[in-house]
Amino acid sequence: MPVMESPEALMRQREATSRWRDDRLFEMLIDRLPDRIRTPGHWLRRPSSRWARVPVALLLVCGGLLSFLPLLGLWMAPLGVMLLAEDIPPLRRTRDRNLARLARRWPNWFVADDAARSPESAP
Repeated sequence: MPVMESPEALMRQREATSRWRDDRLFEMLIDRLPDRIRTPGHWLRRPSSRWARVPVALLLVCGGLLSFLPLLGLWMAPLGVMLLAEDIPPLRRTRDRNLARLARRWPNWFVADDAARSPESAP
């Protein structure tokens, strides 16, 4: 007879699986960036890079708020919030829900860049 797991264990397992999927979605978006941006993006997501991630995220959010100035843009604010979400659980849940929504609506954004450009994928 199979052993039944406790509801708490099932919840932890489901949460871990969900967290892995959401992390993978964010990694897939980073993988689509150009090399010179992709490398720092992966580095900033590492837990040991928190000392750099928080100030960079705050600067990006401030830059997004100052988007009316040249060289700064509105794209900076969501990127900063996504980086801040690594360290703030309520933001992380919102980021994960939005990434899942993006993956459902625009699945081609989450395909490896090489696969998207391959001749086999052309119609």
